[in-house]
Amino acid sequence: MNTRRVAGWLAFFGICGLIAWVPEQFFSEQAQDSVSDAAPLASKHRDGIAGAKAASDKDGTAKSAAAKVPQLDLFAAQSWFVAPVVTAEQAALNNAPAAPTVPTAPPLPFQFIGKLEDSQQLQVFLQNGERLYVVRAGDVIDDVYKVDRISATEMSLVYLPLKFAQTLSVGSAP
Repeated sequence: MNTRRVAGWLAFFGICGLIAWVPEQFFSEQAQDSVSDAAPLASKHRDGIAGAKAASDKDGTAKSAAAKVPQLDLFAAQSWFVAPVVTAEQAALNNAPAAPTVPTAPPLPFQFIGKLEDSQQLQVFLQNGERLYVVRAGDVIDDVYKVDRISATEMSLVYLPLKFAQTLSVGSAP
């Protein structure tokens, strides 16, 4: 059983080596000519090739006539992109200098949780992600926001880098 397997593999590799070593025996010029005659592009030039073959048979330069046949590039780059048409008005708008933008503060990252009225001042509980803050008027939060004032319905915060005031609703009036 083992010798049959070895013999089978040797036969397989022998045939593969024979095909690789003698390709012109399996793919002769007549087979290539019949394939090129069947191609649509080559059919346009068939008369020219036949005349070239008749002339080349006398000279022995059949390969130069086959080299003159144009070949199609099957893997040529293709694109569906169509360049946009730009009118003069659009070009003028695109080239116009943009008005400088005024920097603004980001939206408030805090969420109102609750408030506590102390005998001294009103305290507000704020949440930013996982962090919980208990703030009063005048407190600074993370060196970015300052609590300006707290009323019964809203809290005024100042964004310190731009000195921009923002308000946050802290419930309804009692």
